[in-house]
Amino acid sequence: MRHIVPILVTALVCAVLAACATSPTGRKQLILLPEDQMAELGIASFREMKKKQPVAEDPRANRYVRCVAEAIVGVLPAKWRRKKWEVVVFKDKTPNAFALPGGKIGVHTGMLKVAANADQLAAVIGHEVGHVLARHGNERLSQNMAAQAGLAVTAALLGGSPEKRQRTLALLGVGTQLGILLPFSRRQESEADAIGLELMAKAGFDPREAVQLWRNMTRASHGGKPPEFLSTHPADATRIRNLQKLMPKALTLFRQARAAGRHPDCDRLRPPVTAIGD
Repeated sequence: MRHIVPILVTALVCAVLAACATSPTGRKQLILLPEDQMAELGIASFREMKKKQPVAEDPRANRYVRCVAEAIVGVLPAKWRRKKWEVVVFKDKTPNAFALPGGKIGVHTGMLKVAANADQLAAVIGHEVGHVLARHGNERLSQNMAAQAGLAVTAALLGGSPEKRQRTLALLGVGTQLGILLPFSRRQESEADAIGLELMAKAGFDPREAVQLWRNMTRASHGGKPPEFLSTHPADATRIRNLQKLMPKALTLFRQARAAGRHPDCDRLRPPVTAIGD
């Protein structure tokens, strides 16, 4: 086994060096998969989701969500703006939303009860689209691939009995998860917040409502979240502090958008909360 270690190490280093990329905020990333492959995965996942998850048929909810999503898409870089984005409202009481490579956006009806207005919903959709723009799905898969390759190298170096290797690798797996993958996911979440805040402001939505959204999310969580160090998301208080630091620039973009005539009138389409089904 030891004779293949140099080969494994060389292959891993070459893959990492060849896959260096930069996110929209200037952060260095590990990107191993082609974007067209990620788009195919996103489209297939969304198709499967629509088969398994009930889709909300309320025309008011759909018009409202599409209004906000289309305003966000309208200010994306040309590469992303030209995509034909599909927007679906899913009948689900959990306050959640997501965007997938391939131009797919999903919003749960439960999110429409937590996001009190179109500005707050724009913060949610902007955040999720920010994940796509920053290629976070590709990055997470690439990190997992690199982590697994690193563990394979470690297994080759360990030697000893199979039982000893198994115990050590189990501990290393936990260490990798807590020390690398989860903190990096929190960084991605914070990056998506920053991108989403700019997107909503450029589209003419009030970025200050992003802070209120997370206050609403805190109230809706009822203390059921794991500690921040074991979570893939920043704590709501951390998130709010970060958003407030970014607010001066976002407000400048918001005022520029309004001066340019971008004033999405989506709130007029918002259905009453009592009419939003689970």
